[in-house]
Amino acid sequence: MLTISNQKGGVGKTTTAVNLAAALARSGAKVLVIDLDPQGNASTALGVDHRSEERSVYEVLVSDLALSEVIRPSTEHEMLDCVPATIHLAGAEIELVSLVAREQRLRRALDTHLSSMERPYDYVFIDCPPSLGLLTINAFVAAREVLIPIQCEYYALEGLSQLLSNIELIEKHLNPELRLSTILLTMYDSRTNLAQQVAQEVRNHFPTQTLQTIIPRSVRVSEAPSYGQSVISYDFGSTGSLSYREAAAEIAKRGAAKAGAPSKEQH
Repeated sequence: MLTISNQKGGVGKTTTAVNLAAALARSGAKVLVIDLDPQGNASTALGVDHRSEERSVYEVLVSDLALSEVIRPSTEHEMLDCVPATIHLAGAEIELVSLVAREQRLRRALDTHLSSMERPYDYVFIDCPPSLGLLTINAFVAAREVLIPIQCEYYALEGLSQLLSNIELIEKHLNPELRLSTILLTMYDSRTNLAQQVAQEVRNHFPTQTLQTIIPRSVRVSEAPSYGQSVISYDFGSTGSLSYREAAAEIAKRGAAKAGAPSKEQH
């Protein structure tokens, strides 16, 4: 279970969640994307209706609705499901404050659902809003691993130390299993020295977590969501599609290496 997080907006969180999920589903994995961002961009990109009258992750968090009631199949692939977000989620931060075990609500719903499944999901991706409120904390508590997309631009590492200390706090107080497992470099422009410097700096700081694959800046990647598709469906042969498929293969390979240990871990 991976939470995709970065407090900076516009770094490719949702794009990364949707395209990695689509690539893994195409390779035969059973994948769930939980959209925790009130804007619902992941839901849109996966072809899942998230108009305000639809039931969504909001009811799961605030009204204890079972996750099975809101899971929708994605038009993207038969192995890919989505829990949509609606605009009601914008008020959930305030509503959650007064609820019992407010940080654990997503985890409880998710654990209950996974334990009832005949074939559980191989991957669960949680797409967070670009802020550290109760929604993101719920995502961190529900997940086992954090994936951080970092754009190869100026100020890319700014705010990262804050995010890492937040992850540390949550690991210490709420979820001892949580760790930063993966960093993905996004929006890479090979023509600029700056992009190369940022990429090198990230690799120096996080040598084991940073994937070898780098996601280039790509018009195709930006266009795909407006068609309710991942870039992999929208333009399979594009560089963006190829890069996300390579990144997904790297993540799967890492998971397989971990699963080689006696206990098969769910990523």
